[in-house]
Amino acid sequence: MISGARYGHTNLIAKDWRALSRFYQEQFGCTPVPPERDFKGKDLERGTGIAGAELRGEHLRLPGHGPEGPTLEIFNYKVLEDRPDVAVNRPGFGHIAFVVDDVPAARDAVLQAGGRPVGEVVTLTNAAGQRLTWVYVTDPEGNVLELQSRPK
Repeated sequence: MISGARYGHTNLIAKDWRALSRFYQEQFGCTPVPPERDFKGKDLERGTGIAGAELRGEHLRLPGHGPEGPTLEIFNYKVLEDRPDVAVNRPGFGHIAFVVDDVPAARDAVLQAGGRPVGEVVTLTNAAGQRLTWVYVTDPEGNVLELQSRPK
């Protein structure tokens, strides 16, 4: 095991990092962790492997984990690559999950804020007999979110 390992952050590359940051603040209660980031230069180019790399953005503290909890890092590169269509079964990064009180209401709020539907709200029972209600949606830039709750 790697000594001292602990979860730090998840990064999203945004077309409009300020708008996407506002979405996560307004919908999920994420809070900015200053300062805003503005990186460029040879170290960034070497670290990213991208000639002329420039990025801007910020970290948002994720809700429910206190002042030292993990963050969602939302950055924008000066030059962006094209993005493939949404597919929840593509190998690699799949989605970000938020636990909410009411999945249908949270789904409606995300859709009204510019997100898009992926699937329907369902309730499943796992092998341990626990029920979980969940749905996949996207944020306004097409990143997949899972909204979930445990029915009472």
